[in-house]
Amino acid sequence: MSTATPREVVERLLHLTAEGPAEGMADPFAEDAVFEMPFLPPGTPQPEPGREAFRAHLKAAVGLQEFDSVDDVHIHETTDPEVVVAEYRLHGRVVATGKRFASHHVMVTRIRDGLIIHSRTYANPLDNAIAFDAVHDLLTGLTTS
Repeated sequence: MSTATPREVVERLLHLTAEGPAEGMADPFAEDAVFEMPFLPPGTPQPEPGREAFRAHLKAAVGLQEFDSVDDVHIHETTDPEVVVAEYRLHGRVVATGKRFASHHVMVTRIRDGLIIHSRTYANPLDNAIAFDAVHDLLTGLTTS
């Protein structure tokens, strides 16, 4: 059995993401994977570590938003063979309102033995604030933090 290359692991994750959010998006992650999302809105907790915590997060997101495609993908392999950087745009809609969104992301991943052990995703917080009609909340959080 051959292990997927780090690039192939990221490509698989992006393919799963385009059909999510779904619990299967957690499958490419190691059991003790670490997740970071530095640009979350003020007051939003960072994701807990671990594949099953990520799976629970995805399960909770199913009723909030739907993803239908990922495009503008640029995958960059680095001088560190475990590290891959992916730039992409995620398209979907907010379930409650039907409002469409396109969210830009940069994801830095460390992959070992065919599984993601660390993921740091940077997303434009304005994209989500606009999609969820939460610009006022975002601005209020920024001015009171």
